[in-house]
Amino acid sequence: MDQELLKYPIGQWKSQLIYKQEDIQKWIEDIQKLPYLLKEMVQKMDESVYNNKYRPDSWTIQQIIHHIADSHVNGYIRHKLTVTQHQPTINPYLEASWAELEDVKRLPLQISLDLIVALHQRWAVFLDSVSNSDLEKCYYHPEHQRFITLQESIGMYSWHGRHHLAHIRNAVTNPY
Repeated sequence: MDQELLKYPIGQWKSQLIYKQEDIQKWIEDIQKLPYLLKEMVQKMDESVYNNKYRPDSWTIQQIIHHIADSHVNGYIRHKLTVTQHQPTINPYLEASWAELEDVKRLPLQISLDLIVALHQRWAVFLDSVSNSDLEKCYYHPEHQRFITLQESIGMYSWHGRHHLAHIRNAVTNPY
């Protein structure tokens, strides 16, 4: 299979020039639903597949779920900083290094699933409460060297969850 398709099974995130309210609402719903889709997927799995990979040299299902928790904790904080501060500079993190840390290796993925459920409940309520003017606020991402609006970031995290759901599906059905 094409390596690009294995890496980006739903395609890469594409920024838009204009964000429609219905798109933003759909993305918030995606963020809200992600924990339940993950839990449903994991409940159907045998633990023996937790170390399956979706492509050569990729993360395991275990690492992906812990990564989602790490990434989305960062996303939630970035969003709250964006609403409460003027153009904050966010702190990037080395996600590949985080995926190799002992908490990812030793803790059961259920720990991160529980975290994702609680986090996404708070995140969805927070996102539902932001105003249209808040959606225009932005944070500065030093790694990308640009400002990212809250509305764009909501779309990116919606995409991120769906992206990794597809990775997990692929790791279960066509493991490497």
